[in-house]
Amino acid sequence: MKHYFYTLLARYITLFARPGDSVAWIDPLGSDEARTMAGANAVDLESAERGLDVDYAVINGNLHYERDIQAYLARIHTGLASHSRLIVVYYSALWRPLLKLATSMGLRTKTAEQNWLSHGDVINFLSLSDFEVVRIEPKVLLPVRIPLISELVNRYLAPLPVFSLFCLVNVLVARPRNAAGEFGRAQTPAPSVSVVVAARNEAGNIEDIVRRVPKMGPDDELIFVEGGSSDDTWARIRQVQERLAGERRIVIAQQDGKGKGDAVRKGFGLATREILMILDADLTVPPEDLPKFYQAIVRNKGEFINGSRLVYPMERRAMRFLNLLANKFFAVAFSFVLAQRFKDTLCGTKVITRANYERLARNRAYFGDFDPFGDFDLIFGAARMGLRIVEVPITYRERTYGETNISRWTHGTLLLAMLVFAARRLKFI
Repeated sequence: MKHYFYTLLARYITLFARPGDSVAWIDPLGSDEARTMAGANAVDLESAERGLDVDYAVINGNLHYERDIQAYLARIHTGLASHSRLIVVYYSALWRPLLKLATSMGLRTKTAEQNWLSHGDVINFLSLSDFEVVRIEPKVLLPVRIPLISELVNRYLAPLPVFSLFCLVNVLVARPRNAAGEFGRAQTPAPSVSVVVAARNEAGNIEDIVRRVPKMGPDDELIFVEGGSSDDTWARIRQVQERLAGERRIVIAQQDGKGKGDAVRKGFGLATREILMILDADLTVPPEDLPKFYQAIVRNKGEFINGSRLVYPMERRAMRFLNLLANKFFAVAFSFVLAQRFKDTLCGTKVITRANYERLARNRAYFGDFDPFGDFDLIFGAARMGLRIVEVPITYRERTYGETNISRWTHGTLLLAMLVFAARRLKFI
């Protein structure tokens, strides 16, 4: 039972801790499996308090035995680096009678008196200790190995609504709460932005983009990546760069492959500033709203900022009815799969720091390169890294030039395929 349980736990932790990431196991509770799980190094609380610069710190079951949980978490917070993630494993009180029975039958090691904590209790202790919860996922319906049955139950039934209420294990990911975040208050100057615009058949919008994108950092750059246009978009980009180069830094390129995703990846590869933004060339998301995204990431409200078009009333012809229904469906579905709330997954405006993007890109092979949009490559990677995802509502505008590059049925089918793939990689593991 014990070996099988720790095998499952290792699987859940290595969802976040990728090859090359540093992992520390704080105060392992005497288990050899715990000390070696996910390549973790065992450290005691005193060492963690003095300083712990790792990607992930893990505590497994410790909260059940601490007599001052708030003080325990506060000590961990003191030493934890701002970029680190704390993975907390705790157990459901619903299983208390069964665990007592297992102990009495010799199937489980006898333990000292434990705290039995609700989700609310754990979240409150973390908040009091200056941690912010990123996600919580219940795991393990059947902690003993029964061939075929255990895999079916734990992989496919445990994540589902209702069944998840009865899971034994809760895996929680939290980040240290720090108003400064990656961009500390002492940093001078403030971070600058690379705004990436994938432009296909958008000739009439190019100059408006340059004129309307506001200054955010002290040395921003605007990166146009063109590909597959049947109009004079590329010629217009070159003209605007030549004519307005004295007003702002403009970088231009033509993509090697196809699709927005390929263009975004090329643009991010050319970017040299600390913050990376995507702006759709159709101007349905007003460039004037970009400072909201900038402030959200600079002030550490989140680490991956996603636009939401479904809060404010949108302009009358901004989105077709079936597209609106699809957006609502995918928002609910992706919220379930990613264990973080999404109101709108399909908004093209997304923001991430270059440092986090580089970490994400190094592990892109986990999801593959099949995302033609580029958006979901980022969303999946951010969720797996345990980044705090925050949405910024915007007023969605009608397109005033050109036609949409979205094919409702073709792209909808692709999104469904990507949803299924993500569910297999992130939820049903």
